[in-house]
Amino acid sequence: MKVSGFTFCRDAVRFDYPLVESIRSILPIVDEYVVNVGKSDDATLELVRSIGDPKIRIIESIWDESLRKDGLIFSQQTNLALAQCVGDWAFYLQADEVVHEEDLPRILAAMQQHLADQRVLGLLFRYLHFKGDYQSIDPWMYRREIRVIRNNGAVRSWGDATGFACSGPSGEQGLKPQTATWRQTGARIFHYGWVKDPRTLVQKKRTQITYHHDAAIPAHDRVFFDCDEYGFDQYAILKEYRGSHPAVMAARVAGLPRLARRRNRWLSSRFYREVLRHGFKG
Repeated sequence: MKVSGFTFCRDAVRFDYPLVESIRSILPIVDEYVVNVGKSDDATLELVRSIGDPKIRIIESIWDESLRKDGLIFSQQTNLALAQCVGDWAFYLQADEVVHEEDLPRILAAMQQHLADQRVLGLLFRYLHFKGDYQSIDPWMYRREIRVIRNNGAVRSWGDATGFACSGPSGEQGLKPQTATWRQTGARIFHYGWVKDPRTLVQKKRTQITYHHDAAIPAHDRVFFDCDEYGFDQYAILKEYRGSHPAVMAARVAGLPRLARRRNRWLSSRFYREVLRHGFKG
């Protein structure tokens, strides 16, 4: 069994992505790691090269700046990296996603277990979305997503590259689980995209938003253009995280104090309003 890791990245230094930690987190279980580095305004390419692992294979790309609708540039760049993968399985991580070393054996076991069953096209992971600091989880963000896919051309990144779907007989995208078979891994993805300096986070979100809209920015996204730093207004009702982080994240975790003291969320009326709106998610 061969396993390829793959990702895309651009301006990872400027926007403080844990890109090196992300790549290193699964290097022990992949045979190669394809990194699609978009032409950047910072030292992203040099950062990837500095990892210095022979498993890493870098391809370089120039983004089509005219592709500014629904985040399609992100799936396009993801699929460029996927097209270079040679493994039986392809393991995708975005530049702000990290895997815990405790989960590597179960991920390998799941890939081995389902290798011969061609009906299984992808493996699902459970998400932990950290927000503001490394002690706070937003339980209302998406809970599961596919991160390992069978590398047979049937599954591709789609939309804004949050997940994967099957191509139909005529090549149409977006055929979801009823037309394919996914399996749970029991493993976690540690998502750190919302753990940044509040000013850096606003700049990152502004850039991402411009690749989702080719016309006027909708009202719910205007907040990132109307402030200089993100306010983390939900912080008081986020879930406290008391577990361990991936070992590769040790320096980052130690270097960032928690955002603020937080009372027990069960004592907050706002928490109950959120539960009524979206349900209790943990």
